Amino acid sequence: MNGSSARVPGRLLMVKVACSRSTSPIGVALPSPMLSLRRLTDGSVRSVMDVIYDNDEAHLDGQGSAVTIGAFDGVHRGHRQVIATLRGLAADRDLRTVVVTFDRHPASVVRPESAPLLLTDLDQKLELLAQCGVDAAFVVRFDEQRAQETAAEFITADLVGTLNAKLVTVGSDFHFGNKRAGNVELLVEMGGDLGFETLAHELVDLNGQPSNESVSSTRIRAALRGGDLESANAMLGRPHEVRGVVGHGDGRARDLGFRTANLAIPETICLPADGIYAGWCRTPDGVNRACAISLGRRPTFYEFADTSLLEAHLIDFDADLYGQELAVQFVAHLRNELKFDSVDALIAQMGKDVDQCRTLLLG
Repeated sequence: MNGSSARVPGRLLMVKVACSRSTSPIGVALPSPMLSLRRLTDGSVRSVMDVIYDNDEAHLDGQGSAVTIGAFDGVHRGHRQVIATLRGLAADRDLRTVVVTFDRHPASVVRPESAPLLLTDLDQKLELLAQCGVDAAFVVRFDEQRAQETAAEFITADLVGTLNAKLVTVGSDFHFGNKRAGNVELLVEMGGDLGFETLAHELVDLNGQPSNESVSSTRIRAALRGGDLESANAMLGRPHEVRGVVGHGDGRARDLGFRTANLAIPETICLPADGIYAGWCRTPDGVNRACAISLGRRPTFYEFADTSLLEAHLIDFDADLYGQELAVQFVAHLRNELKFDSVDALIAQMGKDVDQCRTLLLG
């Protein structure tokens, strides 16, 4: 990762952001408006990130802010390197770090027919941002009124008025405001008058060269839906995680000898391709438990199921989880979903799947 800058408001500063191979643990704290998001990593370091919503009466006076803006869906390796660069620049200038993000993907409002599925919900995103060492997250409640706001209004009211921005860093092709009229050039122009620097960054490959194959949320979604979990997890820097509340199923898995938790996943969340996976399931007590995951339409029993069902069999665990939220992490793809000639053949394969998960995850 390379980056340098001179503190000259109104000038455009350029920095290349290279993706590293580092990973970070997954947090579990849930945020509340205007409260600090606290997380504990293996009982060690405690970090705090303030969560501010845009219609809260909050102004970050005093110490100025170094700000980056984006959807940050997935908080993947590329995002984390952008934040690491921001933190370094902020430290040089004695500024707080602020990530401006959205409570939903802006496309879900301005072009809902083509809005992407999400890699993370808002709670997950805030937890992951906290793990990056960000001082504060400014959450824009993006609705039709916000979509009509001009770029200049956003700069004046939010970046300067609320966040006291002294440094703003965005992608070199970043657009914002009504009809996407705002861009880096506007930030540079207004920054000269309002007293903040603008830094444009571009993602590069591990060799430090600009690349069309840089890490992106779009590429991760495509890898997940295309059945390439390994590539998706590599770009995320961690196993893909989804969350859902356990509901009652038809009882087939229990009758087959493999009790499962049936998770209701929001339709806005991006799931991997149908198949059988090894993974981890975090139960409400905060423990990650090895599990075999079935994601699919159960063709052995149903010929024309409308939707895929996510079922997690927690290995060596038997407790009532109905009505509770679980987090499921997809670690490895074991096989595609199959239609079996008999129930006995299905049971035999399920036993092999569980044994493979146990070996892979628990040794």
